[in-house]
Amino acid sequence: MQNINEIYNKYGQTVYKYVFCLTGNEDITEEIVQETFLVAVRDIKKFRGECKISSWLCQISKYIWYKRLKKEKTRKEIAIDILQDSLFIEDSIEENFCNKENKIQLFKKLQSLDEDTRNVMYLRIFGNFEYNEIAEIMNKTSNWARVVFFRGKQKLKEELDK
Repeated sequence: MQNINEIYNKYGQTVYKYVFCLTGNEDITEEIVQETFLVAVRDIKKFRGECKISSWLCQISKYIWYKRLKKEKTRKEIAIDILQDSLFIEDSIEENFCNKENKIQLFKKLQSLDEDTRNVMYLRIFGNFEYNEIAEIMNKTSNWARVVFFRGKQKLKEELDK
């Protein structure tokens, strides 16, 4: 087994990207990544080697994120905060307003998707993960990730066209 420094150096960026896709917030992401590696150090003996270390770490971080969401009570409050933090400053008030409205609408529609579809959409769109990486994180096949993303995209397009 590799030591924790080697594991962090090798998989830290992957875990960070994954968590950032879930949270959309740098501060929260850094906290969760730190907690993920603390848990990994504590529970390294529990790692059975049935999956890649990166998958195991992403599962830990996902668990920590969901635990945090439960403490916060609602996902929607967090999604609105994340959206507000991620808005770009535009040159004109009109552009800023339109951009804000489009982002709010998109994030609302993303939140209405089922959990698996929403996670795949976040990972693919905001995290730039490949289908095989998404499959590994979600413990599914890459074909499953492709189909879920395609169907999610279709569903979003239908919703946004209404």
